[in-house]
Amino acid sequence: MNKHTSSIHSTLVLSSITLAVLTVMNQAAAQQLDAGMQRIEVTGSSIKRLATEMALPVSTIKAEEFTKRGMTSLADVMMALPQSNSLAPSNAGSGTNINLRGLGVNRTLVLLNGRRLANEAIADGYANLDVIPMSSLLRVEILRDGASSIYGSDAIGGVVNFITKNSVEGGSITAQYVQPEKSGGGDEQRLSATFGKGKLATDGWNLYGTIDGRQRSRLAARDRAELSSPELLASIGRSQTLATGGYASPANFTTATNKTAANPYYKSGCAAPYSIQGAKNTCVIDSNEYGTALHETEQLTFYARGTRQFSDEHTVSLDYMRGESTIYSARNPTQSVAAKGLAARVPASSKWYPGGAGGVPAVAGLKGEALLVTWSVADLGLASNKDVQLNQRLALVDEGKIGEWDYKAGLVYGHSKRKNYYHTGYVSGPGLNAGLASGVLNPFGLQDEAGKSYLRDISVDGQLNRDSTSTFAGFDATASRTLMQLPGGALAMAVGVDIHRDTTEDTRLGITNDVSYANASSSHGDGARNVSALYAELDIPVSKQLTVNLAARDDYFSDFGNTFNPKASFRYEPSTTLMFRGSANTGFRAPTLFDRYGYRLPGANGNTSGKWDDPALCPGGKPGVAGSGTAVAGAVSSEVCNVALPKQTGSNDQLTPETSRGWTLGMVVEPVKNLTVSLDYWNIRMKNMLANLPEQVYFQDTVKYKDLFVRNPDGTLAYIKNVTMNLGGQKTAGIDLTANYALPRMDIGEFKFQLDGTYLTQFDNQLEKDSAFVSNVGRFGLASNGTTSSFPIITYRWKHTLTTSWKRGDYSAQLTQNYNAHYDDQNLVAAEYHREIKPYSVWNLTGTYSGFKNISIVAGITNMFDENPPVTNHSGYTFGYLSSAANPIGRSYNLRMTYNF
Repeated sequence: MNKHTSSIHSTLVLSSITLAVLTVMNQAAAQQLDAGMQRIEVTGSSIKRLATEMALPVSTIKAEEFTKRGMTSLADVMMALPQSNSLAPSNAGSGTNINLRGLGVNRTLVLLNGRRLANEAIADGYANLDVIPMSSLLRVEILRDGASSIYGSDAIGGVVNFITKNSVEGGSITAQYVQPEKSGGGDEQRLSATFGKGKLATDGWNLYGTIDGRQRSRLAARDRAELSSPELLASIGRSQTLATGGYASPANFTTATNKTAANPYYKSGCAAPYSIQGAKNTCVIDSNEYGTALHETEQLTFYARGTRQFSDEHTVSLDYMRGESTIYSARNPTQSVAAKGLAARVPASSKWYPGGAGGVPAVAGLKGEALLVTWSVADLGLASNKDVQLNQRLALVDEGKIGEWDYKAGLVYGHSKRKNYYHTGYVSGPGLNAGLASGVLNPFGLQDEAGKSYLRDISVDGQLNRDSTSTFAGFDATASRTLMQLPGGALAMAVGVDIHRDTTEDTRLGITNDVSYANASSSHGDGARNVSALYAELDIPVSKQLTVNLAARDDYFSDFGNTFNPKASFRYEPSTTLMFRGSANTGFRAPTLFDRYGYRLPGANGNTSGKWDDPALCPGGKPGVAGSGTAVAGAVSSEVCNVALPKQTGSNDQLTPETSRGWTLGMVVEPVKNLTVSLDYWNIRMKNMLANLPEQVYFQDTVKYKDLFVRNPDGTLAYIKNVTMNLGGQKTAGIDLTANYALPRMDIGEFKFQLDGTYLTQFDNQLEKDSAFVSNVGRFGLASNGTTSSFPIITYRWKHTLTTSWKRGDYSAQLTQNYNAHYDDQNLVAAEYHREIKPYSVWNLTGTYSGFKNISIVAGITNMFDENPPVTNHSGYTFGYLSSAANPIGRSYNLRMTYNF
């Protein structure tokens, strides 16, 4: 049976089940519902039900909670979720994304009002949350188990549904300011305005719009120099002064006959603040001078919604979202990399040759040989990129009731555009090397007027280098109704159809071939996919205590054929204070359009995020420990030892879909009045996982992965092949714990407490099919889940958010603790530096006063005890702390004021 026939067969089976159920409809069942109770659609189900019937493990965060915690962005929201292993967006050029269960951002489905957005335009596998207008939100619902049977094949890790306000009357203006206590950058400003008119209940219509602007200034590493001080780095085995040669200002050099790097200014201390003394007569760039702890960001979002209510049971709405997010990502100054066959060479005729007319100190042993220099161009300052993402979505929704059927139909079109520009500090690589050869450029110091003019002439600042687009166009319709009366209540069902098309196009422009420092090449990739699906759901109240829910979805992919994914769940309530629940599901995730159809280049198109020893040209060291090898004769140590190596990434047209099976089992109990506790165990198994091999794997077993080290004819490393692959399996499991307690009301006010935590019992990865599973719980293991960052997934054994809130009259306050358990460090350093990352706990306090007419004021302190980020010896973290899991700003003060009119 071919794929198309299989799809038809599964569709007919699903349709036959639906028709069989329809024949036993009982129209009187709808009368059993209490007309005074609101029926809503809960994330994870297509059936409208009473608002009290929450059986699935869904976490809800209301918009007012954002305010109470002093949050300024959705990144703050996602980082506080215990179920999320999201990376802090401090250095991620793709913006904010969410990674439920640590399974990867591509396996967490993001929805806006129950429907998809166009994905981030390059990877086309996830949504950038920075484009969602925060001021438009009513709440966020997080479904913590798989939902492939309802929403689609990429909901293996769960669903995050951002739900906007249905209507707004009147207006409000909010201003918010965040100021770090310590000097430097990292301050934030946010301004939003909302206005609406029309009352649905009486006027039959409502129209509202909201605009939200936010910006954050760059926080330089030197603004928090204590976090990566020489003493701290030395204490974890990563002292900067142990490095040899490499790119610096003044430049290090070698000759054709002498591969030992040297620097004419080493004896005089190199040249602060650009470089410091390294090992063996060389200078190394001062990472604290050039490093960026937090990149500068800007966000401007807009959301508008118009709703026409024709009757109590029929509404039509049209909403439009426009979100623009800009990240100014900074990196070390431009370097003199070989370009188009022209090396960075300084001839003896240059006046900047050591001992020449330019005043550069002479170097003993030089006899006029041409110098090969590794130069970091200090005159240009930081090289920075401007990355602009523009995401728009238009959705038309018709919702109502025909007879006994609740229906909802929607048309959606989303368009995501991402453009990357050389912003500052970039020049033509061939032009830079030509300037060295002609003598107009001085690699050993700052430029004279002629050199400055030449750098301006070869600048490419402001030019577009990458242009990417993704689109989503779809139609969906769902109908649900009650059927007949069972012992436990009304049997209800839903049926639906979903048809959509995804496209992607990604182009690196020709200019990338000239900007050699960026280490990219012109490329193009494009692809498209059509998906059509039928799904059905049946809610069966077997008794007053037991309800069973059955769902199934049949998808047909234009490039991968058919997949059928069922789901079953139950809710059992033996008493009013005890409830059990559970679910089981299967999942299927096709490769993203980028993974399958994105660019493919014959050579390197990037560098490793960490520093490593080339196993062939710097052998003899401890596996995976950079700097422990020795350069072979004729090789330059600073080019092959303890250095970022060339890497090839990109798509793979041989990829096949991955599959999953998951189940949950939990209970909700009210042991005493006002105390509710829920425990949910979850378990997910995956096969043929789509991901990149993590970097350390290559260097911990260089023999096994020898074929992935692609070499040039002369034996030098061309690149490490690191494209997306079908790896082995993954096993992950854990327990979610939530507890809510409210003290009896007292004269001094109302007190409430909430604990929301996740305990990870298993996180095992299998790099190849049939190979051994390796645990990654509480350690830097071999986890690599196809994320957009080269940083590893952080798999804490325990993570929680604890809140204490108080309210009395016009005053309220909230104290919040975000806690991450201890963690084994990467420890790919000398044995004496092996260590454990300590637990990390941040306390935030906010207070609210609403006693002024139409005005609400919120003031708070973030990171009250000024906790520094956890220290790590992981080679991918340049500054020696977990920048992907913690904020380096330190204690900061937050003030927010809202005026309602």
